[in-house]
Amino acid sequence: MIINNLLLRLKERDSEGILKARDTLLSMKGKIGVLVDLQAEVNIRAGGSAYDIILITKFSSMEDLDAYLVHPVHVEAAKYIGSVVDIQAAVCYRI
Repeated sequence: MIINNLLLRLKERDSEGILKARDTLLSMKGKIGVLVDLQAEVNIRAGGSAYDIILITKFSSMEDLDAYLVHPVHVEAAKYIGSVVDIQAAVCYRI
């Protein structure tokens, strides 16, 4: 199992913008066959080094992760997220 975590800090960090970004990420759930599971959670603890959202995606293999990255549903969501994100960090690991 491959777990890919993406931390997002948005340019505009208001509740409305954060929820719209989270909902955009959640809209991919059930639409991409290789995506085993998807969570998008909003950070509840503010701070200078805090990120706003964590996206947790799960895949059966690295090939499935690669297929997800170019899937049209992901590409469309990523286009929006790219327009509102200020900084991001990622950690990908195998369990």
